[in-house]
Amino acid sequence: MPGDDDLFGQEHVRVYRETGGEHGYHWRGTTILLLTTTGRSSGEKRTTPLIHRTDDGNWVIVASKGGAPDHPGWYKNLEATPEAVIQVKDETIPVRAHAAQGEERQRLWGLMTEVWPPYDDYQRKTDREIPVVVLERTG
Repeated sequence: MPGDDDLFGQEHVRVYRETGGEHGYHWRGTTILLLTTTGRSSGEKRTTPLIHRTDDGNWVIVASKGGAPDHPGWYKNLEATPEAVIQVKDETIPVRAHAAQGEERQRLWGLMTEVWPPYDDYQRKTDREIPVVVLERTG
């Protein structure tokens, strides 16, 4: 099995799930959650490992896609269906997503760049404003 810092994509999802987050939660100095969204076209469940941070009982994630010109698929899925499920370590949690705006976004962007400074580089690479997403527990 690769080291946790070498996990990527669906292999990261598989290892995280198999170990209840024992492997894959800590990644390159950050913490990872698994976000499962509903495909906006297919209706299929899609799971993505994402850097997160908690803020006031919610989870915060960034739709950076490495500074690509278009939003990541998982973000577009949340725009269509904001109800999703996250896995944090061995806990599965139903959530509802919203994109932070204005002062909230600015504050949360600062918190997220503390844990992953490349987010600032990603923002410089793209003309789109990279969304900061708040996930609030619903159940």
